[in-house]
Amino acid sequence: MPREIVYTGRRVSVAVDTFTAPDGTTIRRDCILHPGAVVILPVLDAGRVVLLRNHRWVVGETLWEVPAGTRELNEPLEECAKRELAEETGYTASKWTYLGFLYASPGVMNEQLHLFVAEELTAGQMAPEADEELEPVTVQLDEAIRMCLSGEIKDAKTITALLLWERRQGERPA
Repeated sequence: MPREIVYTGRRVSVAVDTFTAPDGTTIRRDCILHPGAVVILPVLDAGRVVLLRNHRWVVGETLWEVPAGTRELNEPLEECAKRELAEETGYTASKWTYLGFLYASPGVMNEQLHLFVAEELTAGQMAPEADEELEPVTVQLDEAIRMCLSGEIKDAKTITALLLWERRQGERPA
């Protein structure tokens, strides 16, 4: 399948793929190539998590999210997760759990979002990027789940991380 890169930006590239459909028709599809990202659910204790109020200029809203960030070239996933957690919340964690990955929008983008849970947190100083407007907020886990179900949390990676973590908590032996 021929791929033509038509734009290369700071974090993504845009390509046009050309391929032949089963009926012989030539198809051209635009796609966004992304290096992948990490998503971190910071868990303070069994009942509390850290969410961010994050202004997203693309949608013109301040959203509830978990910390997340794009991988640098060849950066190990857990190192990226540690870096992003510290930058966006100031926390470091001594216990990490990998929950798997998901595709953000596989119809147009190849981005893989790798989900982590960070536990046994130690507070520190945030170091957000210059263009980030972040406010960490401690939330009860059951309140965060309610926010997912009510539509107050609109960010897919955050909803996924919270619901997966809640489900896993229900599966742990007492």
